[in-house]
Amino acid sequence: RPVMRGFHSKLDASSLGMAVPLNLAVETEKAQALLQTFSTASLLASAGLGGFCFLVDHILTSPFIQHHVWLRAVLDNSVHGVIGLWSWAIVIGLRKKSDFYEVVLAGFLASIIDLDHFYMAGSLSLKAALNLPQRPPLHCSTLIPAFCFSLRLLMWACRLKDSWCSLPWMVFISLASHHIRDGVRHGLWLCPFGNTAAISYWLYVTITATLPHLCSVLMYLTGTRDMISTKHGVAIDV
Repeated sequence: RPVMRGFHSKLDASSLGMAVPLNLAVETEKAQALLQTFSTASLLASAGLGGFCFLVDHILTSPFIQHHVWLRAVLDNSVHGVIGLWSWAIVIGLRKKSDFYEVVLAGFLASIIDLDHFYMAGSLSLKAALNLPQRPPLHCSTLIPAFCFSLRLLMWACRLKDSWCSLPWMVFISLASHHIRDGVRHGLWLCPFGNTAAISYWLYVTITATLPHLCSVLMYLTGTRDMISTKHGVAIDV
């Protein structure tokens, strides 16, 4: 019996010893995920995004592009898409095929909202879409947090899998990046309070470059990052 008691005592101690390193490993992985939000590669990707914004905005001011309205509209909308996909790529990284699909979806969402111009105009005329008496509905910045929170509640109510947990954040970064870029010309429409002053150009570039990191930190604080890390199998971020 003393031998058996000794055996059980060692077994319990061994189990306790395994639990402590396991918890420590989980906490270490969380800390590494947060630190990688500000890794060298991630910061370089953000700097590249800011440089892209500056370069492409300079190109769009060329007389040739400004003279051709349809070309200007298509290129401007494409830039919204690239900024959206680039921003989400910084958040999740590109490690496997499904990541690429997510990034493309983020870019699509960042550009598709401009269709509300045509909806508001009630016409496919680009001239009518660009000369609206008021801003179209999807350009109301107040709707972004409301829509993302509603989407999160809907996902919870429908008990969707954890693999969908990043969708509200993807929508947030896609819409927010679009609104911030538009804010250089028109300010932000904070319905029902009205419009802010136009965002200064360099503030727009700075916000665009830092938005992915802000999104990553918020995802960490809300526990979303832990679920995504499990889905990806690694600590995420570029």
